Amino acid sequence: MSVDETQSVDNDRLRALGYRQELSRVLSLFDNFSVAFSYLSPMVGIYSIFIIGLGTGGPRYLWTIPVVVAFMTLVALVFGELASEYPLSGALYQYGKYNIGPRYGWFVGWIYGFALLATVASVDSGIVSYVTDLCNIWFKTHLDPSNHLTIFAIVAIMIILSAILNSVGAKLLGRVARFGVYVETIGTFGVFIALAIKGFHHGFSYLGSTQGVEFVKTNPFGVNFSGHWLTGAALVAVLANVYIFYGFESAGDIAEETKDAGRQVPKAMRNAILYGGIASFVLVLGLLLAIPKSGIGSVIAGGVPVILAQLPGWLQDFFLVMVIIAFFSCGTAVQGAGSRVAFALARDGAVPGSSALRKVSPRFKTPVNAILVGTIVPFAFLLLVLINPSKNVHILWFDYPAHVNALFALVSFATSGIYLSFFLTVLGSFVARRRGWVPSGEFTLGKWGDFVTIASLVYLGAMLLNIVWPSSLTSGRGALFNFGWITLLVMFIIVAAGAIYEGVARPDRGVKSE
Repeated sequence: MSVDETQSVDNDRLRALGYRQELSRVLSLFDNFSVAFSYLSPMVGIYSIFIIGLGTGGPRYLWTIPVVVAFMTLVALVFGELASEYPLSGALYQYGKYNIGPRYGWFVGWIYGFALLATVASVDSGIVSYVTDLCNIWFKTHLDPSNHLTIFAIVAIMIILSAILNSVGAKLLGRVARFGVYVETIGTFGVFIALAIKGFHHGFSYLGSTQGVEFVKTNPFGVNFSGHWLTGAALVAVLANVYIFYGFESAGDIAEETKDAGRQVPKAMRNAILYGGIASFVLVLGLLLAIPKSGIGSVIAGGVPVILAQLPGWLQDFFLVMVIIAFFSCGTAVQGAGSRVAFALARDGAVPGSSALRKVSPRFKTPVNAILVGTIVPFAFLLLVLINPSKNVHILWFDYPAHVNALFALVSFATSGIYLSFFLTVLGSFVARRRGWVPSGEFTLGKWGDFVTIASLVYLGAMLLNIVWPSSLTSGRGALFNFGWITLLVMFIIVAAGAIYEGVARPDRGVKSE
């Protein structure tokens, strides 16, 4: 099919769904994949959360990666089928809207949009320690990565730079994401090769050990799994990967800017999760085998840099730069995806200020005001970094933990919000099938549709419960992931606020649906 024919098919499908082409359709399959992969970002996830996986599951936590990747691949297949059927900006919002109805879709969009914008703040705050380390090494500064002003300044700069890149055109976004893929490849496979050349300290049998993390006396975080690994430690350790392996759905958020979207977006989703899984496994494998003989305690105390410190100084600096670029590319991709969700809702008149938010730049063909929202909201979240109690604060029936700033408490919602919106989307697909919906896009699951959809639904439901289930602050889940009741409470507040607004303003009334 020629370029003109492909463009005509894309435009025809858009018109059939009630929209006209406003955004610039310039992204190729590799561009679309790059945005999805940059959001998923193995480097960002692992460099942020490796020590938590190691401290709760021991080296054996490596084997939770294939489990999460396998099930999320099933989710990617369901999303790919929906993306092929409804190749529209806003992805999950659109899927829920067309499969169930405007009110359902609006709720999915509300939850998903909040989760995305919380993720922007989360990702960009993760870059702070690496930027300060690099500045202190290169420029002999004395920046403190825990200083609130330092965190605010660095994250603010990252958010603004991402907004500028997102505003000047989808093609530039694609190029930044492409560069992110190259960096991720170097930063995952390159680290493994460098550590292997330096010499691993452990054999492959080490990968099956737990190093006693299931016992409170030998757990480096001091959390208690009562001596149980599979039914205790593993259920928490798996969250270290649950918190990484999503973002592939952002390929659907930019569908209206992708050529031959009905065919290419499903491919991009599958490729992002599979390549992300392979890259993550290789990186974690290398880090585990290179753990110093002093044991996992030293790594828990000092993080991934303790392992990389075994490499020559110039190589450590090089990989540090790669990590910073990966964080920035990831934050830019997430902000771009969140902005497209805001644009999709505004185009349907489903959010306050819709007439302004749906505006498309005549020069760059990007949703400039929606991108502005994707800038302001993370800024507002960033202010929460100033709230950091020095001792536990008793609230109603639970405690807010000491030395956990409110930004981290909020972004703990990011993953639970993503999983809730994923669950609702797959549930919508399941219900639509029961009502007789037969997918007719370029990509369909055929006879495997029911099996893949149900398996995805079960996995997402189980992991959502695993994420939000309130646990004691002395437990692994409560101390390291959901802060007891905090994540569940934040999720409830955001869902309840959406329910009140939707019930009063009824923003779904003007939403288009088939």
